[in-house]
Amino acid sequence: MPKLYYSPGACSLSPHIALREAGLSFELEQVNLKEKKTKSGEDFSKINPKGYIPALKLDDGYVLTEGPAIVQWIADQKPGSHLAPANGTTDRYKLQEWLGFIGTELHKNFSPFFNPATPDATKAILAQTLAKRYAWVDEKLEGKDYLTGSQFTVADAYLFTITNWGQFVKFDLKDYPNVRAFQARVAARPKVQEALKAEGLA
Repeated sequence: MPKLYYSPGACSLSPHIALREAGLSFELEQVNLKEKKTKSGEDFSKINPKGYIPALKLDDGYVLTEGPAIVQWIADQKPGSHLAPANGTTDRYKLQEWLGFIGTELHKNFSPFFNPATPDATKAILAQTLAKRYAWVDEKLEGKDYLTGSQFTVADAYLFTITNWGQFVKFDLKDYPNVRAFQARVAARPKVQEALKAEGLA
């Protein structure tokens, strides 16, 4: 049974949602990122030397890291869940395009806000960048339930997770009605609610 190492509300919420949406059996192990210790007392730096979550320990003992890789692995375990299009198709590359965009243009621009050492001037620049990126996402969501259309995918779980961080860093979504509607739509999904409750977020 795979084991997901997570921290409540962090980017590990994305694969946590994906695991529940796929209907896979899994274990959860909370990580204290400051102390690099798991709840059971393990040294997390030995589990993932990169020192961050998510990390997914597979049945063969291999620890898979990096969110976009983890969520695609999850989707591929249960193709019938339609959490990712089939490998080799154009639709799969479109999904990977979204995962890459969310990871590099949204996730990485949000992260410095959580570092107390980040200067206010830097945060202001990052906020401007995020505003441009979310304006583009809002446009792409026009007339769609989810990023790729009517089907919920692992990219939607990732966007939902990262966009949730806006409330903690005072990044207002008021100018992005399609993004706000998307967040509400994803939050209402039963499996998403399960994940949020399991992490103490709902």
